[in-house]
Parts: sequence; structure tokens; C-alpha cells
Amino acid sequence: IQKLCDRVASSTLLDDRRNAVRALKSLSKKYRLEVGIQAMEHLIHVLQTDRSDSEIIGYALETLCNIISNDEEEEVEENSTRQSEDLGSQFTEIFIKQQENVTLLLSLLEGVLLLQALTRSNGAIQKIVAFENAFERLLDIITEEGNSDGGIVVEDCLILLQNLLKNNNSNQNFFKEGSYIQRMKPWFEVGDENSGWSAQKVTNLHLMLQLVRVLVSPTNPPGATSSCQKAMFQCGLLQQLCTILMATGVPAAILTETINTVSEVIRGCQVNQDYFASVNAPSNPPRPAIVVLLMSMVNERQPFVLRCAVLYCFQCFLYKNQKGQGEIVSTLLPSTIDATGNSVSAGQLLCGGLFSTDSLSNWCAAVALAHALQENATQKEQLLRVQLATSIGNPPVSLLQQCTNILSQLTGQIAENLGEEEQLVQGLCALLLGISIYFNDNSLETYMKEKLKQLIEKRIGKENFIEKLGFISKHELYSRASQKPQPNFPSPEYMIFDHEFTKLVKELEGVITKAIYKSSEEDEKEEEVKKTLEQHDSIVSHYKNMIREQDLQLEELRQQVSTLKCQNEQLQTAVTQQMSQIQQQKDQYNLLKVQLGKESQHQGSCSEGTHVNGIQPEEIGRLREEIDELKSNQELLQSQLAEKDSVIENLRSSQISGIDEQSSAAASARDSEQIAELKQELAVLKSQLNSQSVEITRLQTEKQELLQKTEALELAVLKSQLNSQSVEITRLQTEKQELLQKTEALAKSVPIQGENETVTATKTTDVEGRLSALLQETKELKNEIKALSEERTAIKEQLDSSNSTIAILQNEKNKLELDITDSKKEQDDLLVLLADQDQKILLLKNKLKDLGHPVEEEDELESGDQEDEDDENEDSGKDQDHI
Repeated sequence: IQKLCDRVASSTLLDDRRNAVRALKSLSKKYRLEVGIQAMEHLIHVLQTDRSDSEIIGYALETLCNIISNDEEEEVEENSTRQSEDLGSQFTEIFIKQQENVTLLLSLLEGVLLLQALTRSNGAIQKIVAFENAFERLLDIITEEGNSDGGIVVEDCLILLQNLLKNNNSNQNFFKEGSYIQRMKPWFEVGDENSGWSAQKVTNLHLMLQLVRVLVSPTNPPGATSSCQKAMFQCGLLQQLCTILMATGVPAAILTETINTVSEVIRGCQVNQDYFASVNAPSNPPRPAIVVLLMSMVNERQPFVLRCAVLYCFQCFLYKNQKGQGEIVSTLLPSTIDATGNSVSAGQLLCGGLFSTDSLSNWCAAVALAHALQENATQKEQLLRVQLATSIGNPPVSLLQQCTNILSQLTGQIAENLGEEEQLVQGLCALLLGISIYFNDNSLETYMKEKLKQLIEKRIGKENFIEKLGFISKHELYSRASQKPQPNFPSPEYMIFDHEFTKLVKELEGVITKAIYKSSEEDEKEEEVKKTLEQHDSIVSHYKNMIREQDLQLEELRQQVSTLKCQNEQLQTAVTQQMSQIQQQKDQYNLLKVQLGKESQHQGSCSEGTHVNGIQPEEIGRLREEIDELKSNQELLQSQLAEKDSVIENLRSSQISGIDEQSSAAASARDSEQIAELKQELAVLKSQLNSQSVEITRLQTEKQELLQKTEALELAVLKSQLNSQSVEITRLQTEKQELLQKTEALAKSVPIQGENETVTATKTTDVEGRLSALLQETKELKNEIKALSEERTAIKEQLDSSNSTIAILQNEKNKLELDITDSKKEQDDLLVLLADQDQKILLLKNKLKDLGHPVEEEDELESGDQEDEDDENEDSGKDQDHI
């Protein structure tokens, strides 16, 4: 032992130290005292210096364990056992005397197991661990270990993650906000079916699926669950789960848990439910995943837990999914059934299971069909159209009739005195009969409410009936089913209650009891009160709808006012731009006058005349561009004016219709306030209309002045140019004549030489060319003057049309003022009618109070007006139930 310790302390090679520690480990059990005394210090040093080698660290830890702990199997005699315990406690005391030894030991162990124990059912420690970056480190470890293909370390990390997230909303939100859900997707990339499914892989994947369910559990706050569901769809996690769902070769346990996980990922989330409806199984031909799952649910050969999982998945798909409910019910209707028999629909599978010889299929199909109707009155009406073919040659019967035929012995089942096992069935029969009484509208003479109550009193007895009805909520299975939406049963014998059905029982038990004990006189009075209240509610709802429409119209008027304000601002901006452009035109006109004055002073010189001819076309082009820009601005103003006319016309019609509807819907003091607000809005609109009219008039005046100034400027410029061109033409003609005369005189007196002849011809050609160009320019200027005159005539016509439009607008404004005056008179008349109506309602309420029925006060009614339409319907139903 001493030699081994020396080798551990002095050897420079790691292999030598590792072999020496391994030898000490083998001696530590038999020679515990010697190894402990001589080697403990060297083993602690190894733990400090050789941490990079896991093998030598393992040997050292095992040796320390043998020294400190007690192995009861090897200690047989009592004295030796007591001595061993004393020896172990002594070595333990020596080891922990140095506090750094404990820290060193903890830093070397697998800390996940310690955290598992600390975080179990301790929310405070869960938050501390989570905010110490535990999620990041655990996910890194799982990735490094190979995700689902990893070993026991992955399992421990997943268990710790569950401890941190389960029933801890703060940690769940932190996990979602930290984008850790996206990192879960690679967990479910399980490869092909031949990759193998080891026991550890099945365990790991099962824990991963449970972790997903922790984040989307129905017991979590709805907002947190919804956000996690959306994140799982966006990152592709739901798509990956559906891939496993439709894959082959997946173990039954994993398939069942995957179905349950997909169920809670899509539950109540419309986007996820729509995606799940589009998933197809890889079959030939492809079938919807829903149909494939339903086939498993109604198949007697499938495992019980798998069939329960499929039922839960179908329930979650239909939860708050009216679109999905409609698609399922539509497959039951005759018009959508495939007559060729090439495909099986969801409706056919449900009907087949509903009337199957397998009781489990009956229960699952009935519950699934009930969820297709949950809180969906439209689909309930559609289900009444479903026809079933009972046998060949017989006419089809409705689904409701077939169910009624099966349940035709209700009454006799309740009346019998059966044992405890049958009491629950009696309670369910009593519930169904009570529903037939409570919701009976007395439309069938043979099944009127009073006759059914007499039947119960004679054959069963009221007290006995109520006692049987109470058996349901007292049953243990009822309490278990009411806790969670998932149908979780240990065996088919416990499959009696559905979660949504327990809610229905809770709602109906009290009202059925009251309905059974009510006398016929009370029923008649209640019916009268119901009719009166229904009339009152219809009147109130009518007025509420009118008021709601008025609110929408007022909002539209406000938007129109806002639009008019924006258009007014745009017009102001346009006017400002026009003023700026006019000022620029004035400045350019003054500059042009100065330039023309300078040019007229130098017309005597030929070279200066040529310079003027070079400048004038540029000025003319610039003026043309400015005139075109003014024309475009004028067209813009015309279009804005037309849009304004259209807005004013719409505003006028909206105001008139809003006033008429407001007059007819003046049902409360709140209407008076809205009328006052509308009057104020109309006054503002009238003032804005007047201001707009003044603004239009001013813009028209400015436009006319601008046109006149522009035309005058343009004509002056053109006349000046024409005069200068005429002077130039006259001068050139004079020069040409003089040159011709000189040429003729020279030809007569002096012999013509070649050089002089060439010069004379050149001069003559130049003069003729310049003369021809000037004549062409003169012709073009005349054409431009003619075009400008035509444009001036068109502008005058447009101006006259605008003036007529303004006059028409003024007439319409006067008519609008007259309509407002008439509407005020009609409002006063309707307020009088409203007062009479309120008086009649007050009298009805007093009569109801005299009859002993509670009636809502006016404050409650007015507060109810502020709710939305759904809340109004719900409150109305509750009031009727109460009465």
C-alpha cells in the first residue's frame, strides 16, 4: 500500500498513477483501515490535479467510497459491524474537516440528480435554478448526448426539465420567451423505421413528449397555452409530431403518447387544428389522418389506451372549432356521402361505431359525435337531417329516431328497484327524461310537459326521481371525469363519463329539479312571463341594434370628417404651392420684361439680332413648360374638387340616413346624448362645408386671375417676338434688295471674275436661308397663338362648369339644412313615443313584481347595454333560467 501511495505521489506518467489508484481501489475493501490512513491524502490530491481524466477520477471516488461507506453484506458479525460503522464515521469526519473537500466532491458528481431532488415540488428553487441559465445548459447536454438516442444522462436532464416547468407558469413563460421551444424540434427526428427502438430511446422520447404536454396542458392559463401552441406550429414542431403519428414501425407506447401530445398542441388553436385537418396518411390512395385515427378508434383489435388517445385527439380537434365541426357533420349528410364506396368518411365511421356490437365503440362514437355538436346550434340542426338505412327494402330513418328507439324504455328503467350497480344508469335515464320536460315547448299534444310530469308522479314519484337524478354527481367516476378533459381510464369498465358531459350535468341538475316541482299554474305564469320578457327583450334588443348601428354610423361620420380635414390640409398645401408658383411667374415676367427692353435697344445691330434669335426659343420653351405645369395643377385642383363634391354628397346622405335611424331608435337617455353629439357633429360639418365653399370660391377666383395673367403674359411675349421677327425680316429683305441691285450694277459695268462671282453667290444663299428660317418660325408662332386661343376657350368653359357645380352645391346645402330642421321635429315626436313606451314597460315590471317574479332594475339594464352581442345573449338566457 505504501509503495502504491508513493507511485501515486511521485509518478510523472498518468498511466502509472492510474494503475496505482486502481490497485488501491482493489485493496480498499479488504484493507480498509490501512488504505484509508495512508492513501486518503493522495486520493484527494488526485481529485484536484487529474480532473481531465475521468477514469482515474472514477477509481479515486470508488476507493474513497469503500473507505468511508459501510458494506453491510460483507459485515456479518455484530461486533465487526459496529467497528466498521465507527471506522466509516471516523474517515468521514477526517474527510469533511476540510470544507474544500466537500466542494471538490460535489463539483465532480452528476449535479442533475441533486437538482432533481431539490426542485421536486419546490417552486422557489425551481425559479432560482431556471434563472441561473439551467434551460440553456440542460438543452446543450441533451444535444451533446444525442437527443433521443442518448443514454441515462438525457433521461435525467428531461426529468429535471419537467420538474422546472410543470405547474410553474413563470418558468414556462421564461422557457417560451427564451426561444427554447424551437430547440425541441430535433428531439423528434427519429429517423427511418429500421433505425431501431432501444428501451432507453423509448424512455427518452416518452419523457420528451410529456415535456411538450407540460407546456400546452389544458390546466395551464389559456394565454400561456395558446402562445406555446403557436410557437410549436411556427417552428415546425407540430409538423414533426404529425410525421411520427403517421409513420410505421413506431412502438405502441410512443404512438399513444404522440397522439395525446398532438391532441393538446391543437386543442383550441384554430391554426393548428386547420393544419391537422390537412395531414394525410402515406397510403394509396392518401387518406386524411383524422379518418385513419377514427378507424383505429372503432376497431376492436386496437389497444384500449390507443383508442382512448384517438378519442381525445378527436375531441381536441373539435374543441372551439366550428369549422371542423361543420366538416365532420357534413360527412354524415346524404348529399356528401360517396355513393361509389371508394372512400370511407369520418361520418360513416362514427355511425358504424355508434350502432356497433362493441360497447366500447358505441361509447367512443357517441362521445365523438357529441363533441361535433358542442356549442354549435347550426350543426345540431344539420344532424337532424341525417338518415340511416336500417335494412334492405325498408325506408331510412333519422339518426334521432334511431337513438330514440334504443332509449324507448326510459321510464321503466327508473321505476325499478335495482342494486347499486344499476343506480347510475337510473340516474342517467332520469336526466334524459328531465331534459325532455325542461326543454319541452308543448308543441306535441301527447308529450306535453304536464303529461310527462304526471307520468313521473304516478309511476316513479317526484322524490324518488330527484333521488335517482342525484346519483350521477355523487358517483366517484363523475368526480374523476370532471377534473381533466383527457379520457383517462384504467379499463373499459370505468369508461362512463365524458368531461364535457359532466359540465352539462352540473348545469341541468338544478333546473330539472325546479321544473319537476313546479305546478301547472306556475308553468303557465312562467310561460306568460317568458313571453312578456321575450317581447321586452326583443324590443330592447331592437333598440340596442339600432343604437349599435348609430354608433357605427357616427364612427363613419367621424372618419369622413377626418378625411375632409386631411383633404382641406392638402388643398391648403396646394394653394400655398400655387401662390408660390404665381410669385415665381411674376418674378420671371418682370425679368423677361427687362430682358426684352434690353433687346429692343440693340436691334439695330445684326450680330445682336442674331443673339436675340438664339435666346428667344429657350425662353419660349421655358414658358411653355410653365404653362403646362399650370395646366396640370389646374387639373389636379379640378380632380380634388370633384372628390370633395363626392365626399360631400356621401356625407349628406349618411347624415340624413343617420338622423332618420337615430330618430327611430331613440330608446333611452343614452339616445339623447348621442343625438346631441350628432347635432354637434352636424354643426361642425356645416361650418366646415361653408368654409370649404368659401375656399373653393377663393381658389376659383385665384385660378381665373392666374389664367388671365398667364394669357396676357404669353400674348405679350408672343407679340414682342413677332414684332422683332417682322423687323428682322424687313431688314433682311432690304439687304437682299440692295445686294441684288449692287450685283446687277456691277455686272453691267465691270467684267465678272470667278472670285467675285463666288462671294456674291455665297452671300445671296446665306440671306435666302436666313429669310426662309425666319418665315418658318413666323408660321410656327402663328400656329401656337391659334392653339393658345383654343385652350383659353376650353379653360373658360371649365370655369363656367365649376361655377355651375358650386351653385348646385349651395342648393344642396340649403336642402340639407331644411332636412335637419325636419329631423329635429321628428326627434321630438319620437322622444314622446319613447316616454310612453317606457311607461308601458314600467307597468309591466310592476305587474311582474306583483306576481312575485324578480325583475332587473333599470341600472342593470343600462349596464347590460354596454356589453357586446354575445354577452347579451348569454345574459338573456340566464335571466330566463332564473325565472
